[in-house]
Amino acid sequence: MATSYSSEAMLARLIGFPTVSRDSNLPLIDFVREYLAGYGVESRLVPNGAGTKANLYAQIGPDAPGGVILSGHTDVVPVDGQDWTTDPFALSEREGKLFGRGTCDMKGFNAIALAMVPEMVSRDLKRPVQIALSYDEEIGCLGVPDMVRAMRETLPPAEAVIVGEPTMMEVVTQHKGGIGLTTWVRGFPVHSSQLHLGVSAIMTAARLVDWHNQRNAQTRSEAVGAARGETRFAFNPPWTTFHVGLIQGGTASNITAEACSFTTDIRHLPEEDGDVWLDTYEAFAAEIDAEIRAIRPEAGVTVERRFRNPGCRKEPAETARAEALARQLTGDNGEHAVAYGTEAAFFQEEGYSVCICGPGSIDQAHQADEFITRDQVAAGEAFMRRLIDRLAA
Repeated sequence: MATSYSSEAMLARLIGFPTVSRDSNLPLIDFVREYLAGYGVESRLVPNGAGTKANLYAQIGPDAPGGVILSGHTDVVPVDGQDWTTDPFALSEREGKLFGRGTCDMKGFNAIALAMVPEMVSRDLKRPVQIALSYDEEIGCLGVPDMVRAMRETLPPAEAVIVGEPTMMEVVTQHKGGIGLTTWVRGFPVHSSQLHLGVSAIMTAARLVDWHNQRNAQTRSEAVGAARGETRFAFNPPWTTFHVGLIQGGTASNITAEACSFTTDIRHLPEEDGDVWLDTYEAFAAEIDAEIRAIRPEAGVTVERRFRNPGCRKEPAETARAEALARQLTGDNGEHAVAYGTEAAFFQEEGYSVCICGPGSIDQAHQADEFITRDQVAAGEAFMRRLIDRLAA
């Protein structure tokens, strides 16, 4: 017998699955698949190579073109080291706020879409709703490309894709691209009093880290001098950023470090070619590599590319079907862009019209005591019901 859930009850179920990216999402996927099957909705899985995770997509309504894809990711970021006042994997409520890991990013949107399945099934939809749930978005959108290709091959073409990242139900039409790197520096250890005979991996890494500082100064200066009418100024900040988030190395204060590694996070404007920044950095790293090898042949620099996500571009007005639809459903006519990445760009690369619009605020994402307000859940439900009405008309 089919089970129905309110949006809040569905959110509680989804939060109860600790789908941190390092772990499997299959228990959540199995729950969703069984839930959809209870309403006669067939779902398809696109697993990862190891079979430990899976994307899920499904269609509700006629096998006809012109439908709408509701896209969300199932993974969440870790809670390690965060000072939570509630159980992060058990939904709790306080003063109109629903707390739990993933409440706003982005199981809130997923919960609303899934809770509306009985209504979608009961309506005589003229165009379908296609639900898309991906894995490993938080660590580089690793799952979504295969799912998008599978949907393109097996489902009728959708008119629009709504990616439900938390935007406070504002219509976001573009986001930055993302590049993730790890740089490994191999030094040669000697006593620090004989610094000239060795290679300090930490001091070498510092030169590479400073490359990021210089690029930040460069891109900021260029943005300040640019014409204010450019679309880049929908972004905050309106320039490409270069960030080092983690660094490890060294064994003692009086030993030149044998090893050091650090991570790079580049957020580039969607109209920029991210490969240019990659090539520039890797060329500089190669110069440093040659310098330290000349001192000690055992030394060296290696740059590992962890992920490369495209930016989402603002679509021309004549083809921006997703934007037009979302504006009609929300009444939002503002111009919005975000610095974080989403799976929207991967749909866009496959020819879909996309926008980002979902409940909750990105300000709460990835934080201890992450929450979504009940008001935002209600706004998401209203959006979803207006969408169903439109597809049934």
